[in-house]
Amino acid sequence: MALRKIWLNLNGADRMTICDPEKDTLADVIRRMGLTGTKLGCKAGQCGACSVLLDGKVVRSCARKIKNIPDYSKIVTIEGIGTPASLHPLQLAWMVYGGVQCGFCAPGFIVSAKGLLDENSHPSREDVRSWFQKHRNACRCTGYKPLVDAVMGAAKVLRGGMTMEELAFKIPENGRIYGTNVPRPAALAKVCGVCDYGDDIQLKMPADTLHLAVVQPDLSHAKIINLDYAEAEKMPGVVKIVTYKDIKGSNRITLGAPHPRSKVNGFERCILAEDKIFRRGDVVAVAVADSEAHARAAAKTVKIEYEQLPEYLNLLDAIAPDALQIHKEMPNLYIELPLLKGKDTRPIMESAQHVVEGSFYSTRQPHLVIEPDVIQAYWDENGCITIHCKNLFIQVPKFTIADGIGLPPEKIRGIQNPTGASFGYSFSPGGQAIVAACAMAVNKPVTLTMSYEEHQHFTGKRAPSYANAKMACDDDGKILAVEFDIAYDHGAYCELAEGLASKGIRFFGYPYFIPNARGLSRCAATNHSFATAYRGFGSTQVYTSSEGMIDMMAEKMGMDPFEFRYRNIARPGDTNLNSYPYKDYPMEAIMDKMKPMYDAAKERAKAESTPEKRRGVGIALGGYNVTGGPDHAEIALELNADGTITHFNSWSDQGQGADVGTLVHTHEALRPLGISIDQIKLVQNDTLLCPVTGPAASSRSHYMAGNATIIAANLLMDAMRKEDGSFRTYDEMKAENIPTKYVGVYDTSGQCIDLDPNTGAGDPTVEYTYGMFLAEVEVDVATGKTKVLGMTSVADVGVVGSKQAVDGQAYGGMMHAIGFALSENYEDLKKHTSLAGSGFPYIEDVPDKLESYYVETPRKYGPQGSSGCAEMFQSSPHVAVINAIHNAVGVRIYELPATPEKVKEAIKAKEQGKEIKPVKYFLGSDLHETLDEIGENPIKITDSASLIV
Repeated sequence: MALRKIWLNLNGADRMTICDPEKDTLADVIRRMGLTGTKLGCKAGQCGACSVLLDGKVVRSCARKIKNIPDYSKIVTIEGIGTPASLHPLQLAWMVYGGVQCGFCAPGFIVSAKGLLDENSHPSREDVRSWFQKHRNACRCTGYKPLVDAVMGAAKVLRGGMTMEELAFKIPENGRIYGTNVPRPAALAKVCGVCDYGDDIQLKMPADTLHLAVVQPDLSHAKIINLDYAEAEKMPGVVKIVTYKDIKGSNRITLGAPHPRSKVNGFERCILAEDKIFRRGDVVAVAVADSEAHARAAAKTVKIEYEQLPEYLNLLDAIAPDALQIHKEMPNLYIELPLLKGKDTRPIMESAQHVVEGSFYSTRQPHLVIEPDVIQAYWDENGCITIHCKNLFIQVPKFTIADGIGLPPEKIRGIQNPTGASFGYSFSPGGQAIVAACAMAVNKPVTLTMSYEEHQHFTGKRAPSYANAKMACDDDGKILAVEFDIAYDHGAYCELAEGLASKGIRFFGYPYFIPNARGLSRCAATNHSFATAYRGFGSTQVYTSSEGMIDMMAEKMGMDPFEFRYRNIARPGDTNLNSYPYKDYPMEAIMDKMKPMYDAAKERAKAESTPEKRRGVGIALGGYNVTGGPDHAEIALELNADGTITHFNSWSDQGQGADVGTLVHTHEALRPLGISIDQIKLVQNDTLLCPVTGPAASSRSHYMAGNATIIAANLLMDAMRKEDGSFRTYDEMKAENIPTKYVGVYDTSGQCIDLDPNTGAGDPTVEYTYGMFLAEVEVDVATGKTKVLGMTSVADVGVVGSKQAVDGQAYGGMMHAIGFALSENYEDLKKHTSLAGSGFPYIEDVPDKLESYYVETPRKYGPQGSSGCAEMFQSSPHVAVINAIHNAVGVRIYELPATPEKVKEAIKAKEQGKEIKPVKYFLGSDLHETLDEIGENPIKITDSASLIV
C-alpha cells in the first residue's frame, strides 16, 4: 500500500496527515483528524451531511478522493465556523428558527449556507432553496422551511440589519417558557458539530474495539444448505465469523402479535438466520475484525449454498390459494380483526341513493433517515452487556432479545446514542440483538456501521396496504354506511402486527360520524421487508382509501368536498367507528379556520392554471391516537446540592424534541420554585440511570411524561415546602433527613376499554388529535409530473407545549406525506437502495409554503392541557395531494405513489374517453362471509395488556 503525506490548511491552520490516496476520501481524512462534525450519512454524495468548504466552494467530502486534493488546500468544516462559546449567526439562527430536530444534517447545511452567504449577502428564499438543491443538502426532519428561515435571519445579522442579541430567543417577561419557541437543549452541540452520533462514538472507542460487517445474501426466500466461511476466517484482521451457532440463547427476537385473533406465536424471527432466508436483508453471518475494511472484505468471501424457494414479494401473491406457507409457525394470512357498528350495511348499500366504491394501494414507504444504523456493544463495569443504539424505546432490548442472546433482562443495559432520526423503525431490536450477540461471542467491545444499502434492506418499512371500500350517502349528503376491507402486507416478520391491524378498524372514516359500518383489517406475511412503526402508524394506509372515498362521494353528489366533509364531521355526542364518543369535537372550529384559506387556494388555482400546467386544490381530514392504553410512564426529579434540579427519564429523542419537551414540562411544573431553565439538568435514556418512561410512539410521550413530571414535581415541592410556604434548600432537606429525589408515576389503567375482538367496539385510547390538510398542486399535463406548491395544516393537539417542536413535526410530517404521495418507495430491491433511488424529496420537491395553524382545546387530563402531536401530521396529508391531482386534471390515482408515469397514463386515458378504474383486490375471503363466520365463532374476551403502538 502506497501512502501519501498531505498538508491541509484546515480551519485556518496548516496540518499534516498521512492517508491512502486511492481509498481515503476527504471526509475520511477530516474525521480521522478528530473533526467529526463532518457527518457521514449516505456515503454516496446524495445527502450533503459531509459538506465542507474546499477553497471556498461547497463540496460533499465523502465523494472527493484525497488523491485529487492538492497540498495546502483550504478546507473549512463546521468546527471552523463557530464554537459553543462563539457562535456564527448561522448556528444561532439554526437554533432559534427550529433548524435542529435530529440535527444530523445541521453541520452540512450550515457549512453549505456559509458558502452561499460568502457569495451572496442578500439571498432571496428561492436563492437559498436553489443553493441547497444544487448542493444536494438533504433533511428528513424539518420540511426545509425552518432552514431557509435560518439562512434569511443569519444573512440579516451578517448585513448589520440585526444583532445576535436581537436574533437570540428571549424568555418572556412572565418567565414562562411553556408554549414558546425556546430552543432545544441539545441544539447547541449539534449546530457546532460537537455532538457525537453513533459513527462518531465508534471512532472514539478503545483501541481494542472490533468492527462488524453483516453478510446479507441477495435473496428473498431460500433454504440454506451450507454456509462456508473457512476462507473468511483466514482473512487479515479477522477475529471470528459469528453465525447463529455462536449465539448462547434461543436466537429469537420476541416481539410478536399477542392478540386473541392472531395465529402467530411471535418466535418466527431469528437474530441470525438458521436454515432459511425469509427476506432480502436477513443476516446469515457477521464478520468480526480489527477494522471495518477487514470485516467487510471478509464478509464478501462468505459463501452460501442454497435452495431457491418461491418469493412472494406482495400480499396478493402471498395469500393466493396456491401460495406456499412462508413460516412453519403461522399461516400467511394470520390476523383478521372485525369491525361492526350499527346495522347490517348490505341492505343500506342496496337501497341508498348514492354509493361509491374503490380499491386503493398504499406503498411500502422507507423511513429514509440520513444516518444509517450504527450500534455499539460492550461489557460494562457492572457486568452488563451495554448496547448503544437508536431505539425509540430504550428498554425494549432488555425484554425482546434477552432470551434470544441468553442473558437475563437485568444484565442488558440500553443507552440511546444521539440519534440521526428514526421515525419509528428503531422500535425493532434486530440490529441491537446482532451486535450484542457478537460482543458476547468475542468478549470484546464491538461496533457496527451499516452502509446505506445494508440499512435499507435490514430495517423495517411502513406496511403496504390493499383496501376495498364502499360508501353510501343520502340525498342530503349525509353518510349512511361504509364497508371496508384493508389488508396490510406485513412482510417477513410479525413485529407489532396486532397494533397495526387495530389501526385499520379505528381510523377509517375518522373524524366523521358514520352510523353503520362493516369492516375487516388483516395482516399477512410476505417475503419482503417486515412492517414496523412509522409516524402515523397504520392510519396513513386507512386514510388513503377513506379520504379518497370522501372526495369520490362529494364528486358523485356534485358537492364541494369541503362542504361534504363539513356536513359529516363528528359533533358533540356522535360516536366514532368503535361505537364510543369522540374525546373532543373540534372539527367545526378546525374547518372554520381552514375555510378562508381553502377558498383563497381555489381562487389561486383557477387564476393560475394553464392548459399545459393545471393547478388543483385537495383537502383531507385526519388525526391519531395519543397513547394506546393501558399506558404507564415514570420520571424522577432530584434536588441537587447547588440548587439545580435533575430530571431523569427515558423519553427517547429521535429528533422530535424529547429534550425540549422535558425542559418545558419541568420548568412549568416547578415554577413555584422560581428556577431558571439553566437550573434544570437532563439525564435521559440510559436504562441503568433512568426509570421506564415508555416508547416515543403513539404520540404519547409529551402526554405521559408530562403528567408524570407534574406528579414528581408536586411530590418534591411538597417535601421542600415549609410551614410558612417557603421552600427548604438542599442542605435543609439533608439536615432534616428528607429525601431529595422523587419518582412520578402516571398510569392510564382503568381509563381504557380494549377493542372487542368480535366487534371492534371499544375505547382503547385516553386521548386523540385532530386535523385538516390543504394541498395545492400543479400537474404538467404532458409529463404527468406533479409539483406541490403549498401545504397547510390546521390541527388541534391540545395546548401547544413547544411551538418550535410542534411546528417542526408539522412541517416534517407534511414533507414525508408529499414523498409518500408522489415518489417514495421500497419495492424494487435493486433500485430502492439509496436516498435518491428511493424517491427522497429534496428541497425543491417540497414547497416553501408550509403553514401550520392551531385550534387549542385544552385536554381535561393532559399536562398543562396538552396532548401529543407528531403522528397527526403524517396521518392524511398525502391524500390531500392525491385529491388535489384529481381536482387539477380530473383523474384519480388509486395506487401510490402517484408517479409522473401513472398520472400521465391516467390523463391520456381520460382524453381518449376511457376511465382507469382499480381492480377489486382479492384479500383472502369475502368481507361479509368472513364477518359472518367471526360472528358465528366469537372469541371469549379476556383481560389483556396492549403494546403501545
